[in-house]
Amino acid sequence: MGACLGACSLLSCASCLCGSAPCILCGCCPSTRNSTVSRLLFTSFLFLGVLVSIIMLSPGVESQLYKLPWVCEDRTQQPLVLQGPVDCGSLLGFRAVYRMCFATAAFFFFFMLLMICVRSSRDPRAAIQNGFWFFKFLILMGITVGAFYIPDGSFPKIWFYFGVVGSFLFILIQLILFIDFAHSWNQRWLCKAEECDSPAWYAGLFFFTFLFYLLSIAAVALMFVYYTESGACHEGKVFISLNLTFCVCVSIVAVLPKVQDAQPNSGLLQASVITLYTMFVTWSALSNVPDQKCNPHLPIRNGTGQMNLEDYSTVWWDAPSIVGLVIFILCTFFISLRSSDHRQVNSLMQTEECPVETIQQQQVTISEGRAYDNEQDSVTYSYSFFHFCLVLASLHVMMTLTNWYSPGETRKMISTWTSVWVKICASWAGLFLYLWTLVAPLLLPNRDFS
Repeated sequence: MGACLGACSLLSCASCLCGSAPCILCGCCPSTRNSTVSRLLFTSFLFLGVLVSIIMLSPGVESQLYKLPWVCEDRTQQPLVLQGPVDCGSLLGFRAVYRMCFATAAFFFFFMLLMICVRSSRDPRAAIQNGFWFFKFLILMGITVGAFYIPDGSFPKIWFYFGVVGSFLFILIQLILFIDFAHSWNQRWLCKAEECDSPAWYAGLFFFTFLFYLLSIAAVALMFVYYTESGACHEGKVFISLNLTFCVCVSIVAVLPKVQDAQPNSGLLQASVITLYTMFVTWSALSNVPDQKCNPHLPIRNGTGQMNLEDYSTVWWDAPSIVGLVIFILCTFFISLRSSDHRQVNSLMQTEECPVETIQQQQVTISEGRAYDNEQDSVTYSYSFFHFCLVLASLHVMMTLTNWYSPGETRKMISTWTSVWVKICASWAGLFLYLWTLVAPLLLPNRDFS
């Protein structure tokens, strides 16, 4: 009897993976909105690609592959057996990351085009968005296998510039999410302080604001110590000084009386979050400066100016890349799990606030213990824009895992000024965007920015 019940449970879960319906009556799905479940599953596909990329960058994977004579060619490019072996270089390092992220970006780009102008779950394409997960996985696997057959040629260089543009845009999306998170955080804690009439909430806001500014000041000091030298590294000094000045300016603007009158919820907490994130982007940019005197992350070079091979396998796992990967994961989950509390951000991110009748339906659904379709009247997020964000996320994580290095002529990755300028310009664009959110109600008084 237990085996029969287990088989029935597995068949029920399989219907969730293979069916075209959004798993409304499926027992294996939690009491969650269907739109949230779909976004989480698509995000899990992206994270699966990230996991594969990390494995292919891990030290020791290459040596293990060469122990399998039926898999790889040897290092002299001579097949170890007559049939089957491939160049394991295409399965490892940045070449594997580029191909894996190309596959995920192509997968989400296909769905971005397919889901244009889907208005509600009554559209037949909505069933594809919210179901058929097993077949979607097969499609992703097929694209991935095909991507590893792409010849090197000019592919790495061309795809590098695609990654630069996509990552630049995703950095701006990350900044929008941080601004929105800080606004929501500040607004909720102020409401709690007024409701409870307790100074503890104000003390909490002050503590985190002070902590974020303290971390930003420490980051500036450490960048001057490790990424600059007396009489050299002038570009790094200019970047650090400019971004520090810009952050001080936006912090002052955030507490100006006129800005406070137009936006009572604006304050130093949001400015401190943006300042800390700007310092991180600046640190990440300086870690790509192609000058060993100004960049302690660069591998040691020998007399011919080439990277030592023993340092090449560990060049990916530096601190900026690890922190960037953590921020990427948090922001991607943020995109998948929630909509903003602010109408302007929802309009920009193509999401909608949950209406009252939907909340009531959700309460009934939770009591019944099943997932439900909350998009019969209209979608709660733009399917197409969500996939576009995942395309940008695929490109951004590709650049993060390869530390923004550019493919060189010798199939090695080299640091370039291109990545430095892209990150610095992204930080400036983000600061300008935050400044605009502060002064826009003053410059456009006839528009509603509430």
